[in-house]
Amino acid sequence: MKILIIGGGNMGQSFAKSFLNNYITDISNFAVLEKDITKHAALKAIGIKNIFDKPDRRIAEADLIVLAVKPQAFPALKEELKAFLSDEQVILSIMAGVSIKTIQEALDINKVIRAMPNIAAQIGEGMSVFTSSEAVTRIELVTVQNLLESTGKNLYVPEEDLIDAGTAVSGSGPAYVLYFMEAMMQAAIELGFTKPQAEMLTSQTFRGIVEYFQNAKDDYRQLIDKISSKGGTTEAAIRYLDQYKTNEIIRQAIAKAYQRARELGKIS
Repeated sequence: MKILIIGGGNMGQSFAKSFLNNYITDISNFAVLEKDITKHAALKAIGIKNIFDKPDRRIAEADLIVLAVKPQAFPALKEELKAFLSDEQVILSIMAGVSIKTIQEALDINKVIRAMPNIAAQIGEGMSVFTSSEAVTRIELVTVQNLLESTGKNLYVPEEDLIDAGTAVSGSGPAYVLYFMEAMMQAAIELGFTKPQAEMLTSQTFRGIVEYFQNAKDDYRQLIDKISSKGGTTEAAIRYLDQYKTNEIIRQAIAKAYQRARELGKIS
């Protein structure tokens, strides 16, 4: 399979690295189109040899094209790509908010798979939600699913609207976790720990409880109750969070991310 990634930023590099490290394709059948030549050195550093900065015939040679650009860049890019595309090619878009229909109409093609990965794809621990247009064959869909598995776990959804929902939950989710971790680390420093100690306390706490939850039979609330002894320290903290409706604030924040994903789709 000949694969072309359009966009050599963080996600483009993540996919490129995962594809090559997992021997999804060999280097001779792999290319990256990145207009910003300052990013070419980073792409070469992960082993990519075929890098170009202007659309040309190499686009037409690809079996699978990964659109890894920001949605705001798509309106200008689509006209440059259109002349090189054919309806036999499969487009895998990881642009937030841009619908399958928009991509089909903009590029005059039918085979579109839309996915939303997250930053952990860079280390093979990502989470991707994906769906496809009806024109994509089962073999093509399974092939792309295998590609996504090289970047971590994935979830197929039949309703495209859930891609925007996945963007809000797992796509943006790592930032929410880091936001909470940052607050915990700052609190630890205020309580007397050094920064390295605070980072170790916080990161291992997150890593440990995720692993524990995955092996436990209890749900989240049951585990919270199990950890929160009556009249104890954990109960005091949880009561304070509940007092300020932290759970509701988090849900509202994710709803804002979902709303923005929908807005981004209208830009294109």
